Amino acid sequence: METLNSFCFKPKRMKKVVFGLLIVLAGSLLLAFNIGYLSSDYKYLIFNWQVLLIAIGLTNLFSKEGWLTGVVLIAVGAFFWLPLLYAFPYNFKGLFWPALIILFGILIILKKGFGHKWHTHHGRKEFKLDSGFIEETNIFSGSKQKISPVIFTGGKITNIFGGSEIDLTKTTLAEGKNILEIFCAFGGISLIIPSDWVVHIEVTSVLGGFVDKRTYTNNTSTISNRELYIKGNTIFGGGDLKSY
Repeated sequence: METLNSFCFKPKRMKKVVFGLLIVLAGSLLLAFNIGYLSSDYKYLIFNWQVLLIAIGLTNLFSKEGWLTGVVLIAVGAFFWLPLLYAFPYNFKGLFWPALIILFGILIILKKGFGHKWHTHHGRKEFKLDSGFIEETNIFSGSKQKISPVIFTGGKITNIFGGSEIDLTKTTLAEGKNILEIFCAFGGISLIIPSDWVVHIEVTSVLGGFVDKRTYTNNTSTISNRELYIKGNTIFGGGDLKSY
């Protein structure tokens, strides 16, 4: 039987625990506002898109691969949330873009140290994906890839103030249920896939969206032993599916 410590210190489970606690907290605060325990004058400080960004960022802090995403989301959310708490004597929001440009410059300098996950593939040169599982993170950058023939099994794509275009038309979808996890904040994803792939989109969007724009053929079937599930979140961003 698992102890509480072993349960909490597993990243995936800890992420679920934090997410659950935030939901409970949100529900408790909403109840307090609705029954008059807390003044409704302060409701706008809690239930807004800024706090939503911070909350999503907090859950990502407990992921080995998503901590940087969490930090960025918390920073962006907090930046726009602070003016709601305090009336700054100058245009505080006017600092956002200059600060973003400075941060972009710093990331360019440090980019080499972030490892193989920082991809920028210019043009449409074929990119070999040995494992069939794609992992990509674009922060203040972008990628454009054409995957060479391989059995595609899913992956994980994160775009923050960046975007990616991935051509999977030469790949073959693996048998069974394949999952592609995505996260976009102020960015987007464009996937070019065969028109006959069976795809299930399970993406939650906040001021964004993820749509299927493929041109379907008569051979397209909704029943198959090869399925792709696209799951994740988009905030001020989104994505689409295309086919030739």
